[in-house]
Amino acid sequence: MQRKAYVPGATVLLAALLAACTGGSGSDSPPDDPKPGDAGPSTTAAQPGKYRTLSDACSAVSQGTLDSLLPGLKQLTDQEQRDRAYQGEATLTYDNDRRSGCRWKAESTDSTDHLLLDFERVVSYDNAVSDDTRAQKVFAAKQTDANLPEPSTSGAGYEGSESSTSTSTSPSGSASPTPSGDSSRSAGSGGASSSGSAGATAGATATGTPADLQPRTLDDLGDAAFLNDVLSTARQRTVTVVFRTSNVVVSIEYDEQPAHPGTVPDSEEMQDRVRKLAQQLADSFAG
Repeated sequence: MQRKAYVPGATVLLAALLAACTGGSGSDSPPDDPKPGDAGPSTTAAQPGKYRTLSDACSAVSQGTLDSLLPGLKQLTDQEQRDRAYQGEATLTYDNDRRSGCRWKAESTDSTDHLLLDFERVVSYDNAVSDDTRAQKVFAAKQTDANLPEPSTSGAGYEGSESSTSTSTSPSGSASPTPSGDSSRSAGSGGASSSGSAGATAGATATGTPADLQPRTLDDLGDAAFLNDVLSTARQRTVTVVFRTSNVVVSIEYDEQPAHPGTVPDSEEMQDRVRKLAQQLADSFAG
């Protein structure tokens, strides 16, 4: 029986078909993915704030200003005790470049006075939100907590108040200054501010106290500012000024407790003192 001859062409044809299939599948495969950093347009980070550090709050107030706010300092006879009183007591902080605070206390024959100063440098950790924008929100929260009456903007700049003394006797459970100076009574928050602001507004109608001594927003002090004034049932008056400059929020809290029964701290005088200090601090930041 004659064998059929083996045809090598079939092998060649099979190899050609396999090569064609391989080439087609390679051409249809998607290109390699680009690097993550190369995909799409680049995202621009929000601008950082103007201030990258903070000054020491205990060194921010001059001796002359402290004498005005705390008359009892000059009445201290012991030199070492007086020096410590002028230096103030630094508030607890874990990062001096983010927060710096200081408190002072002095007793005189007429009253006991406290001063609390707080610097907060606001930093946004969201690349889409600038430090200034974040600081605006922090300031707005403090102003909301203060529960100010309907906006009544003061005159441009600070030239000292020319109005009569407020005799508001609105009840509030004002406590001693808080160390944080953040969103507690330092900004007039909580029930004390609510009752105090309401009482102050009522007092303006009943006693004729001008609006420029009532809790209000302030012009020409930093980028934004407000003032709160609360008189407790114990006759302790607390005046607070909070202002923002770029990404720093400054809070000043000043309270006075009279030593003599029936005496009420002078609202005009206390507000004048605090606003002068606030203007000095705003100028120091701007300089």
